[in-house]
Amino acid sequence: MFAPFVVALALSASVLGAPAPAADAKSSTTTKAASTSVSSSASTVPSATTDSSLPVPTLPYASDDLNESYLNKFQNELPEPIRGANGAKLLGPQNVAIDRENPDFLASPSTDNGAVANVKWPFSLSHNRIQDGGWGRQQNVKSMPIATAMAGVNMRLKAGGIRELHWHTAAEWAYVLAGSCRVGAVNADGQNYNADVYPGDLWYFPAGIPHVLQGLNDTADGCEFLLVFDDGDFSEDSTFSVTDWMAHVPKEVLGKNFKVNTSAFDHIPDRQLWMLPSAVPTGTAESDAVKSPQGVSTLPYSFAASKANATKVAGGSVKVVDSRTFEVSKTIAFAEVTVDVGGIRELHWHPTQPEWSYFIEGNARITVFAAQANARTFDYQAGDIGYVPPSFGHYVENIGNTTLKFLEIFNSDKYEDISLNQWLALTPPEMVKAHLQLSDDTISKLQKVKPVVVGPGLL
Repeated sequence: MFAPFVVALALSASVLGAPAPAADAKSSTTTKAASTSVSSSASTVPSATTDSSLPVPTLPYASDDLNESYLNKFQNELPEPIRGANGAKLLGPQNVAIDRENPDFLASPSTDNGAVANVKWPFSLSHNRIQDGGWGRQQNVKSMPIATAMAGVNMRLKAGGIRELHWHTAAEWAYVLAGSCRVGAVNADGQNYNADVYPGDLWYFPAGIPHVLQGLNDTADGCEFLLVFDDGDFSEDSTFSVTDWMAHVPKEVLGKNFKVNTSAFDHIPDRQLWMLPSAVPTGTAESDAVKSPQGVSTLPYSFAASKANATKVAGGSVKVVDSRTFEVSKTIAFAEVTVDVGGIRELHWHPTQPEWSYFIEGNARITVFAAQANARTFDYQAGDIGYVPPSFGHYVENIGNTTLKFLEIFNSDKYEDISLNQWLALTPPEMVKAHLQLSDDTISKLQKVKPVVVGPGLL
């Protein structure tokens, strides 16, 4: 699938944040209580219902338009900004590839309304910093202003390639996408730590802890990984690096500090290396480690999440790792989610923390509900980043033809979510009826245990 997305995506907030087009008179009507779309067949309040137990409605019914995804439809025909009887064909220039990637921007659902900030950024639009040892590209508030709590970096190291000795003002959490990598760190107590990590594994370095990364070659030519930092303002270019620091310290001071002749530093780099090529380690992480008189870190800085079992659910799977299982990870929690074809990560929200998402496989769409009738639908594919602020209702629907796999990442020590299905199931039925006019049969199908992921089809 064509990789680039709309270049003006995060740069044109006025466009993305503009109100969604109103539905036409045939399919909607407007009330003073709620500016939402309703079907013309429901533009008046019915005098009776098919279920006598239901309360008398006081507002028109919501539209029965399905608002299905046009992803597959647009792959087989020229995308047009038309949904039902609304819209009209494009007469001017068109970027067909981008429109095919983002059908819910071009032909927005009638349920979209009001203004919602942009919550999508593809790494394909991030500038890539390329050096001999590998490359790195980032996303932060400059590319997606709403993402104030977290920032991300996609990085690749060749076999032997080193991300030089460094540290950050933010904590660093990582998920290995491919290949294998060696990580090393030293904490404030003088304890060191070395480990090898593989696809699906994690590492976490608290803010200020110095560390180093090196690509291996026992599973692939080096490695590629996702880094997430607990600060939306983070920039990979503002890292504290050992070469950068020592290049800006007088040699006299270096000699005094290390108690050696200043000539020992005649060949240090005059600037930051950032990333550099090197030989692949021949020993194991344990055998190559320097023995510290203070011992090994009491808390491991990596976690073999690839070996942890995922919880199978009706429509996919979910694997949660937070500080309850990866104790050192105090500011980042995550869930690895798969959704079967036609399935959906259920309607839910996260009470206090935003969700930073990364899509690994498949195609998805998310409608973000921001209260006061504000809702907007976004489409995602592998390599894209999503962001949902705290308490904003949303779902993640698999609209592709293969399994959807993505990560939900939170600036928190603990993973939490609220399920709409479970909430309604645990609320007295008469209260639910008074709000939504659901039948007894429908209420009986509500689930008191979170579905998390829902498969296709009916109960």
